[in-house]
Amino acid sequence: MSTNPPPGPGAPGPGRGPGYGPDFGAGGVGRRLEEAIELIEMELRHAAAYVNDAVIPEVRRESISAMRKVADTLKNLADRMDARASGTTGGQTNGPGDPRR
Repeated sequence: MSTNPPPGPGAPGPGRGPGYGPDFGAGGVGRRLEEAIELIEMELRHAAAYVNDAVIPEVRRESISAMRKVADTLKNLADRMDARASGTTGGQTNGPGDPRR
């Protein structure tokens, strides 16, 4: 245990003084970190804008197209079920040789 008092706020010591702290080196690490953070934020804004402007509209278009295809398929299935329930097959025979019977 040391009998010396702890160093004051500006005194050199571990983690203090030249070579330490946010302004280490030419240009300062703190400043470089701030610049890097600004660049990252800018890239994130660009990525978000791209997703909003290009990706989302394309996904919507493709989803709408897929839903229309599913709706057509379901309509055709319902029509076939109605035809089978009423005993007609829409022009096709449903005789003893028909495997759909």
